[in-house]
Amino acid sequence: MEKKNPIEEARRYLQNAKDVLKNNTTVDNDGYYSDSKYVRMAGNTAWNGCLIALDAAYDIKKDKKKDTRLSIDDYKRIISGKDKKMIPHVVEGYNLLHLSMGYDGTKRASVVKDGFALAKTIISRCSEKYQ
Repeated sequence: MEKKNPIEEARRYLQNAKDVLKNNTTVDNDGYYSDSKYVRMAGNTAWNGCLIALDAAYDIKKDKKKDTRLSIDDYKRIISGKDKKMIPHVVEGYNLLHLSMGYDGTKRASVVKDGFALAKTIISRCSEKYQ
């Protein structure tokens, strides 16, 4: 079985997130999505794509003792030791994609647009680092 390129996989996740919104909800004239359920799905999907890219670019592994993903604080600590300029992107990506979209389900289309743009930036920067 051929191993998937994690950066391409991350890009696929981001595209899937965009497709969830495009196919399941609309934006009204005031700039709000009609259904927060799909914003949550899209935010979590896009953030997972970012994590796949970050894991690959910065060689981040699961916590072997707990067999779980690391916390955002662990990500910040690991990445800051390798690329301090990436930290603002990661923190803001977490805030927009994971918290505002994924948990809170913000309906504001401009927040979603900013979150997707940030995800694209994170994945692109990871692509440059991934070998």
